Amino acid sequence: MPGHPPLLGRTAVVTGAARGVGEHLARTLSARGARLALVGLEEAELARVAASLTGEAAHWYTDVTDADAMVRTARSVQERFGTIDVVVANAGVAASGLFRHRDPDVWRRVVEVNLIGSANTAHAFLPALLDSRGYFLQIASLAALAPAPMMTAYCASKAGVEAFAHTLRTEVAHHGVRIGVGYLSWTDTDMVRGGEQVAALRELRSRLPWPAGRTYPLGPAVDRLAAGVERRASHVYGQPWLRAARLVRTVLPSLVGRHTRALMPVIEPRAAEAPATLLGAGGAADSTSRPPASAAPGAPATPETPAAPGASGGPGASGGQGAPAAPGGPGGSSPPAGPAAPAAPAPPTVPHPLSGASHVPEI
Repeated sequence: MPGHPPLLGRTAVVTGAARGVGEHLARTLSARGARLALVGLEEAELARVAASLTGEAAHWYTDVTDADAMVRTARSVQERFGTIDVVVANAGVAASGLFRHRDPDVWRRVVEVNLIGSANTAHAFLPALLDSRGYFLQIASLAALAPAPMMTAYCASKAGVEAFAHTLRTEVAHHGVRIGVGYLSWTDTDMVRGGEQVAALRELRSRLPWPAGRTYPLGPAVDRLAAGVERRASHVYGQPWLRAARLVRTVLPSLVGRHTRALMPVIEPRAAEAPATLLGAGGAADSTSRPPASAAPGAPATPETPAAPGASGGPGASGGQGAPAAPGGPGGSSPPAGPAAPAAPAPPTVPHPLSGASHVPEI
């Protein structure tokens, strides 16, 4: 029917939905009629966002880097809403600093959240998207197109997710599933503001040529992403000039290298003092809120069913899924020990609906 909102009654999943791009995109999609499943690490923030949306919403506390937990979360979301029409892989973190001074664990975590977490998200929700002939939007970045000194892990991971999404598109297009890539320049989020606290990165950014050096407002960028979701677009640009940047990407590394060659001798001494930590409030949450790997999931978190850990990090990652905490944890008493139960027989393996690879079914 003419004028029928394309997202009305559709179910959209957004990872990293506790703050920043994820939160605002969830709000925009909800206002356009979608039902929202919010996934991430910051339980209280996810609950706040879910409660404030105009439409139906629930949240799951899940770490996108935990593949098994993401599969369970996808199943729980489908049980809650019936169908899944849109999945936005938004969860992401960043760290700054010279590569030779990197903290290996922090560097690896950026790649795990941004690249492996996106792949886990796609793999977990792809069966549902195949059923609905749905849409998967991968949030990438200007960092996928051009190098950004002091952000090697972020650039590597964003280039990786862009290539991943383009390749996944070739595998599922004939099934009616659409894959999109969203590009953002420096956008006003907690993560970007966290980068502004690093003196060397702040100075480096201040010397970038227009339009790459400025920080852009969040609202218009998110509106463009939401419009891309409605169109099931192959490429979405949070800032319009990024379309041209993608077309001339082959020359960008040389241009950036020429521009920064004179800057780096000035920046380098200060860059060595940059803290080797994840940036912004979302990065802090990723460092402190991650649950144990493959924590047992439960129903969507509600006041009646408090979530147990199972989480994701991002420019504002958060979520809420899990079972009520078991006795014996901090502040609880453990039941008396008894004889060990005999080990259960291993469940049969079945092929994954896409890959044919064997996996253990959830029972």
